[in-house]
Amino acid sequence: MPMPPRYVYPFTAIVGQEAMKRALILNAVDMRIGGVLIRGERGTGKSTAARALAALLPEVDVIADSPFNDDPTHPATWSDITRERYADASPSTIPTEKRRIRFIDLPVSATEDRVVGTLNIEKAIQKGERHFEPGILASANRGILYVDEVNLLDDHIVDLLLDSAAMGINVVEREGISFSHPARFILVGTMNPEEGDLRQQLLDRFALSVEVGAVHQPELRVQILEKHIAFEADPLAFIESCQPDEKALADKILAARAIVDEVKYTRGDLRLIALMTSKRRVDGHRADLVILKTARANAAYEGRRQISHTDIVLAFDLAMGHRSKGGPMSAQGQELTGQQLMDQSVNELGEEGEGEPQEMSFSDNANNDGKKKANR
Repeated sequence: MPMPPRYVYPFTAIVGQEAMKRALILNAVDMRIGGVLIRGERGTGKSTAARALAALLPEVDVIADSPFNDDPTHPATWSDITRERYADASPSTIPTEKRRIRFIDLPVSATEDRVVGTLNIEKAIQKGERHFEPGILASANRGILYVDEVNLLDDHIVDLLLDSAAMGINVVEREGISFSHPARFILVGTMNPEEGDLRQQLLDRFALSVEVGAVHQPELRVQILEKHIAFEADPLAFIESCQPDEKALADKILAARAIVDEVKYTRGDLRLIALMTSKRRVDGHRADLVILKTARANAAYEGRRQISHTDIVLAFDLAMGHRSKGGPMSAQGQELTGQQLMDQSVNELGEEGEGEPQEMSFSDNANNDGKKKANR
């Protein structure tokens, strides 16, 4: 049974691990980024942070009788069942309710049917009815899907998760019969590299990655101890003391969701991203788009409607940890940092690094929960 939200350790009380927290926050701002892979030893707060983010995020409006958390304001994203049931209904007659953001923990032993759901072929043949038994992807829609030890999961299952995270939809087909439902979620995978790594093809499909380790600064370790002692002694009182910070962060994420689609970039920004990934010898083009989406989400999180070089560097560092094949080296023989590559690229492009601001649009309206809340 999932832990009640009131007993989840607060996100804002997590000490250190700034890259991990920022990667999670930016995926909450824009689920279209494509998730985050967190690599590190046990006991470094990986699952704590993911659960805390789910508890932090506000409730969402859903169609009351939908097991897929269908968004009542966006019929284009509805599941087949909801579309058939309410295609001709007026918005005022559709029953709605609020639900908490779900935190779905995927077991390593999960089968394909358990993940994607199953179609009852017998009913379809005998009665002409499409009967679909929802799977984990249905429960995770508009929530967080957490996969601990993702490197131990069957490669085929990892493929299914990454496909759904990228496309925002789950389609199940059996014997010429198909069913689809929305599957837009924040995918959080964690792993200990000492237990084996993911294949490179799968690594590349995670949008962002971060490395986490134990905090070694004595003053920070003292803070961690003090906070955990206080939480264990009286969790409700501790959580209550964090509520102002939790609400402030939740409001900031909602405000960012409301403007992320308005954040502009220039052709020069695209040139900088392309030159930086080229210098790092990155295969394919997925990383370039991830960097742009992440930079826009970070700009929105900071309350800006135009991406900056700082946004690109932050996004580059989050996107490159699991993709880099090496590149230019510094005088000390170390691989150049994102900031150093940015400085090089700016100098090389000169005036070409400028241009008119542009907007990037998507068709799936992944951030409308934030827009509705922020505009109320």
